[in-house]
Amino acid sequence: MATGTGSLAVSEWLSSLHLEQYADTFQAQGRALLSQCRDLTAWDLEQLGVGPPGHQRRILASLQRAFSEGSGDDAPEVRPVPRPRSKQRRPAGHSEVGGASQDRPPPPIPPRVTLNRPPVRFPPMPMFALLHVYRLESFNQSVYLPVSSLPPNAPSVDPSLPPSPVIKMGWLDKNPPQGSMIYQRRWVKLDADYLRYFDNEKEVYSKRIISTSSIASVSNIGEQKFEVVTHSRTFVFRAESDLERNGWVSVLQDAVGDPRCRRESKGSLLSLSATNHEMQGYLELRGLRSKLYVVLCNDKVFLYKNQEDYKLGIGITFIDMNVGNVKDTDRRSFDLTTPYRIFSFMAETDQLKEQWVEAMRESIAEALSNYEVATKIWSEESNGFCADCGATKPEWAAINLCVVFCKRCAGQHRGLGPSISKVRSLKMDKKVWTEELIQLFMLLGNARANLFWAANVPPSEALLPSSCTEDRRRFITAKYREGKYRRYHQLFGNQQELDNALCINVQSNDVLETLSLVFCGADVNCYTGNPEYPTPIALAQSFNQKLQVEFLSQNRNTGECVRRFTVHYMAPPSITHNGFLFKTASVGRPITERKAKEEFSRRWCTLNDGHFNYYESDKNSTPNGVLKMKEIVCLESPRTYNHTFEIYSDSERLYLFGADNLETVKEWVKSITKSFIPASAEDLLNRDFERIGKLRYKDGLNLQSPKLGWFALVGSTLHACFEDSEGEEAIHLRKLQELFSGWVWGHCGLCVWCFRTLYIEGERKLDFLSWSAAIQQAAGSSGDTLSQQQLTEADIPVIVDRCIHYITQCGLTSEGIYRKSGVNSKIAALLEMFRRDARSVRLKEGEHQVDDVSNVLKRFFRDVEGGIFTSQASQQWLSTAAVTDESAKIAQYQFLLGSLPRVNKATLQALVNHLYCVQRFADHNQMNLHNLAIVFGPSLFQTDGKDYNAGRVVEELIEHYVAIFNVTRGSVTGFCCVQALGSGDFICTVYLEEKKQSAEQSVKIPATMTAAELTFEILDRRKISLREKDYWCCFEVNEKEETERPLHYQEKVLPVLQSLGTDSYLVVKKHFSMEAMLVYLASKVDVSKHGMMKFREERSLLGLGISGFHDRYFILTSTSLRLYKEVRVRFWELGPKTNRPEKEWPVKCLKVYQGVKKKLRPPTCWGLTVVYESERQEKPEKQQWYLCCDTQTEMREWFATFMSIQHDGNVWPAESMKARASRAVPLDVRLGNVSLIPLRGSENEMRNSVAAFAADPLAVSPIILRTDEMRRPHRDSS
Repeated sequence: MATGTGSLAVSEWLSSLHLEQYADTFQAQGRALLSQCRDLTAWDLEQLGVGPPGHQRRILASLQRAFSEGSGDDAPEVRPVPRPRSKQRRPAGHSEVGGASQDRPPPPIPPRVTLNRPPVRFPPMPMFALLHVYRLESFNQSVYLPVSSLPPNAPSVDPSLPPSPVIKMGWLDKNPPQGSMIYQRRWVKLDADYLRYFDNEKEVYSKRIISTSSIASVSNIGEQKFEVVTHSRTFVFRAESDLERNGWVSVLQDAVGDPRCRRESKGSLLSLSATNHEMQGYLELRGLRSKLYVVLCNDKVFLYKNQEDYKLGIGITFIDMNVGNVKDTDRRSFDLTTPYRIFSFMAETDQLKEQWVEAMRESIAEALSNYEVATKIWSEESNGFCADCGATKPEWAAINLCVVFCKRCAGQHRGLGPSISKVRSLKMDKKVWTEELIQLFMLLGNARANLFWAANVPPSEALLPSSCTEDRRRFITAKYREGKYRRYHQLFGNQQELDNALCINVQSNDVLETLSLVFCGADVNCYTGNPEYPTPIALAQSFNQKLQVEFLSQNRNTGECVRRFTVHYMAPPSITHNGFLFKTASVGRPITERKAKEEFSRRWCTLNDGHFNYYESDKNSTPNGVLKMKEIVCLESPRTYNHTFEIYSDSERLYLFGADNLETVKEWVKSITKSFIPASAEDLLNRDFERIGKLRYKDGLNLQSPKLGWFALVGSTLHACFEDSEGEEAIHLRKLQELFSGWVWGHCGLCVWCFRTLYIEGERKLDFLSWSAAIQQAAGSSGDTLSQQQLTEADIPVIVDRCIHYITQCGLTSEGIYRKSGVNSKIAALLEMFRRDARSVRLKEGEHQVDDVSNVLKRFFRDVEGGIFTSQASQQWLSTAAVTDESAKIAQYQFLLGSLPRVNKATLQALVNHLYCVQRFADHNQMNLHNLAIVFGPSLFQTDGKDYNAGRVVEELIEHYVAIFNVTRGSVTGFCCVQALGSGDFICTVYLEEKKQSAEQSVKIPATMTAAELTFEILDRRKISLREKDYWCCFEVNEKEETERPLHYQEKVLPVLQSLGTDSYLVVKKHFSMEAMLVYLASKVDVSKHGMMKFREERSLLGLGISGFHDRYFILTSTSLRLYKEVRVRFWELGPKTNRPEKEWPVKCLKVYQGVKKKLRPPTCWGLTVVYESERQEKPEKQQWYLCCDTQTEMREWFATFMSIQHDGNVWPAESMKARASRAVPLDVRLGNVSLIPLRGSENEMRNSVAAFAADPLAVSPIILRTDEMRRPHRDSS
């Protein structure tokens, strides 16, 4: 600054600004020279009596210009001068309102932020402004947002101050910016900061907002009109009269300030401090095609059309956050809810959405904050800094630990749980902060509290304000949960002495000693020995120690924390490892091709303190790359290369490392996995795993939110450590009932049915695709032996189980079964399908012939490696046939059976049981013991048929089946039936006719269950018989939206169940409109439909959507639903260009519900709610709108047409009654809890079979099916 400028008298300086009326006030405050006014702020000026915002800006701008001139070059800065206006130029002789001289030179325009001009220098920023979490990235701050200079040491703007009062408001006509002469009626408001206009006086959010600091001039242009000129555009308004026009111009000019000070005014805004919560960027707003530029500043959210408008100070509207609430909705969407409107935003990425949500919540918290408590607690100097990281002005506290901390540390304190740290806000939880609690914090303070909590913190482990979240979590957990850094009390470990010392100390005012005793194990609720004052709290009250009472009251339930401190802290072992490894460049996709040797580079690698570093050599000190253990999500030892392992990170990168030998790889894998696997999953490290990592999962009884689990793949077994269970669980992948891979709840997912139903989800595509491929490969057949096949829960190969089941159901009475040859090509094709994936093969009657299936079974046993009797023991089996003593022979067979492997033994027993059942029907199929032995002997022993002992062994196994396999007569038939369902299906509550407790039914929902099967299941349970014209259906009911939708009878129930919200449920009831719908569809000639309906969509921001119901014309075709504004008359004669629909949606993506919620005030009670969900996974889209018809018949016809088109005309099964009749189950024929039904025969034969079976189960071999199979028509035999 030049010396002459600093010595300038204040009176002369204010006179040059035409503000000489404030000279006496300045001098009275000891500011006689300009240099003494250098540190003035807007708050200081307000204390000096400078109230008008224009005067404040003029003074601050002049100060900033005066004290920044000396820091640059001595040459005067050349300011651009605007050209004379050519548009709407005022006529000669016309004078401006306010007496401005016409020969006055035009005012200089403000400097533009362009590359050809150096940026404006900013003054030093106050310390509190350096603590902002969110900053403006593209430019420092907008000069057009409402910012206020803060007093020294003030944390932020006091939200209790009233907003800027409205200076003037009224109706004006506004000219559109395109130059049209058609004026629009607008309600205009002016305050000290903004000029805004609205559609009407009742609107809360404006259509346009103009910052007064961006206004260059205001002048009248005749005919009751005046113009507001900004830096980029001109707004023309028209009043009702010249008098009203002059009033607006005068008020605007006073609010804007003198035009000659326009440059200073802008500069003054640039010098103001930044606000605490500031963020900006583009967001997509529901209902708008283009994105909006959104700026979060202090306690307001400003909306601009684009970034250029933001820089120019011309916005759309702003939202006060003190009435807002932020709600997280979809993956990249969130809602900002106010009492007047809901703003639904969508960010470009999930990370940006999280940042916006957090910033807006901070803004809301700041807007609702009260600084009274914070100011009192900060009056203790040590409370002005975070007790954990040292950040200034902490706003959170643990009221039981008596420490104050910052927001970033508060998140980690919440993770400790309320039993350890009771987190409260200094600003928002005002009711919690009693006078005693405030005095307690002021007495202790962070400094004294840390004499106990942080007495032994090593400098290397201390937190800094810039520390990352993981470091904070580790430090805070060690400090408060584990007590790693505390000062041990001398009585530590002696519970009785601790309790006695506590009872003595609470009688004094030494709260710090009480804190030390309590958190070293003293019992807050111990018995004092005085019946009148039995607890320490009562004892402290008797001595009037209010602060002691307050502290003890806040720590009544800290038992968990205290119990953890009863043993000394022991640090976990640090895992270190180093050595040379070979590495390739990281990639973002799975490695499917072998890498050449030249692609591997030798690197020196180190593992220490949770960081994996790799260097150019062992002599380098700077690593080429770093991998944090917390970033690793999966580690795999691939089979593509020898001596290698792969690391998957959460940033979607794949790293491939290799070593010279297998031992080195195992050492590295063991060290790395120990570093990133938590202690709860350490059991997995004892396995010789091929792959280990973390995934999210959902099980059959928890569909709401996914949980984190740790998984290790060992051969064909998936070992898992679940969040809600202790120890590990083993999932035998070859024994799975079902395995699906696809999109589940918006993520890639695996559906596993075994003992339980398990959904495994992947948040990152790269590592999940490799998990999916590895699990599917492990779940398939891996070799030619019996144990390497896909197995059932009974350890029987699936191919054997499926073939036996099918032949038992469809071929027991087939003449020459197992003796006739099938079609060789079909046998080979079916056998190849079983070998590729036996679990996916479904044998169906009519599609597969019995002889083909029987030959597949025989060929499988002939080709299986080692045979069913094993190559080592087959000769012993054959020699046993020559034993003459029958009891000795049976004993030898039993011995050989017990020595077989588990899978071979179970398979042999299932096969012999099946053959035993086949020979019981020898009168029909002509296959007695001898014939079966001749057929199966060579296949099972894999001989050429010349050794007759093979046939004799098979014949004797069947003949002495009960004795050799040690089975009871009742269990013989058990192998002839289909096993009941496992426990892996979802359990769903379904209601009958209405939602009430007496109508509840808990039903297992398999993946293949349809709506018709669920309906029949409920009706069977309640023993409801169907009558003619009864249309029972399963409905999806949404109570919140007041809608319902009948499920199509072929629709799968499980996906519907997964999509149900908390306000939805399933109910089975009669569909009273179905008959009328079927009659209407039968009479239709064309599948399409068109007509008028009342239409409404969800209203978007600023009224851009359609509010209320309006008449629209709809055309529903076989492919799309089209919406037109006008009534279509003879639409087939019009060309496509003149009749382009306003909107069009594909029918397959629409979900139609009956009903419209009453809150929308539909014009009729016959409405439809239509939900559109796009099928594009890269950019999912969901819309919802409402249609109202004039009559119930019209609504029914529209709904019937929708169903008919979406399901290709198949709305209701034509043979529903027959299907229902075929599902009838005799109630008096049971085997345990499984229904027994003969496979064939008339009604009398069925009765005779049941009677004979009751008399002697082995005399008759009925073929029985499980109840579930009989209840599901059109299900395959498997």
